[in-house]
Amino acid sequence: MATAQISLPLPVLPEGWSVPNDFKAIGTLSTPNQRNLEPVGPHFLAHARRKRHKRTFSEDERIQANENVKKVEEEDGDDISEPENELMLGRDAKDWKGQDHYAVLGLSKHRYRATDAQIKRAHRKKVLRHHPDKRAATGSSEDDSFFKCIQKAFEILTDPVKRRQYDSVDENANVDPPSKKAASKSPSAFYKLWGPVFESEARFSKTQPVPMLGNDKSTKEEVEEFYNFWFNFESWRSFEYQDEDVPDDNENRDQKRHVERKNNNARKKKKTEDTARLRQLVDDCLGGDERIKKFRKEARAGKDKKRLEREAEEKRVAEEAKKAKEEQEKLQKEKEEAEKAEKAEGKKAKEAAKNAAKKNKRVLKGSVKDANYLLPQGQEAGAKRIDEILGDVDAVLGKIDNEELASLAGKLGGLKLAEEVGGVWREEVKRLEGEGKLRTGEVRLLSS
Repeated sequence: MATAQISLPLPVLPEGWSVPNDFKAIGTLSTPNQRNLEPVGPHFLAHARRKRHKRTFSEDERIQANENVKKVEEEDGDDISEPENELMLGRDAKDWKGQDHYAVLGLSKHRYRATDAQIKRAHRKKVLRHHPDKRAATGSSEDDSFFKCIQKAFEILTDPVKRRQYDSVDENANVDPPSKKAASKSPSAFYKLWGPVFESEARFSKTQPVPMLGNDKSTKEEVEEFYNFWFNFESWRSFEYQDEDVPDDNENRDQKRHVERKNNNARKKKKTEDTARLRQLVDDCLGGDERIKKFRKEARAGKDKKRLEREAEEKRVAEEAKKAKEEQEKLQKEKEEAEKAEKAEGKKAKEAAKNAAKKNKRVLKGSVKDANYLLPQGQEAGAKRIDEILGDVDAVLGKIDNEELASLAGKLGGLKLAEEVGGVWREEVKRLEGEGKLRTGEVRLLSS
């Protein structure tokens, strides 16, 4: 065992210090013991490893680096492990805008869903594999171009603003809409193929959470909410990432403003095209959605039912109105016919009464004629007598109605003698005078 000798200088005594006056012993030294010291720590272990395997410093560092990479890969698992192709390894670092930053870090499966922790782990893994010092230690002829791509991808994806700009134009994260034929193969194919499309597009929505497509069990309200949301979709997508680089020197201000205007116009155009693309996508989905067809069919059936009920009610009301009108017309017709018949009967009765009155008048005038104008038998009546008697008869006829006329005609019917006929006339004149219809002496010959 080698012996090591260590020299430790004593501290400088303060000025004016003296042994007799200032030194005071407070204890004694213990008896010295001999101990064996052994080398320990990472540096000794590295030295021992090199001695054991007979490696040089560079060989040991290369082997240890490979083991560390393997250890990191085993710890990370397969969630951020993707194979690297020659095309990716040979990328030009200057063309950083054209590279797929997620693919460079091995995060193609995660893309915009990748967390900050996954990005850092992926970056660490790539650095351990492609760091220039590591490549040089392994004797690789690969330049540091891909390592610069890794660093640029890490810079973009760890900056929230830059990552959002890149995610805005990351076409590799999009899901292509299915064809009409593929989506209509089966009832479940539509939701299985269109669902991921809208899940992908939902990342651009200003409003979160975003209503999803659902399935054939979704209610009408849920389906209407989905399409209303997507037809009024508000996207945060911007296209700054694809801008043309603006000159950074102060001498070309006009060129700088020209490039900025050009970039703004290009963004607006791309925004308009993207809005039209999304609208067409929603229209295509709507056109193949069997739920919409079912809801429309149910709505039409409901409208048809209401229409049929309304038409039936209108028909019933019209039939009742028609029936009431016909009944009213029938009653009116019957009433008119009854009035017409009554009028005819009245006219007939009136005619009969008129004819009866004429007949009765003839009977009354004939009674005085048959009774020799109320003169004794054998005495001839002169013209004056006849005129006066007939004048009295007309006067009486003017004071009596048809019933009285008929009654009087009945009394005179069949009488021939002047005394009998005269007696009837005298009674009638007396009755009329008593009722005040005739004045006394108005009818002289019939009352004497």
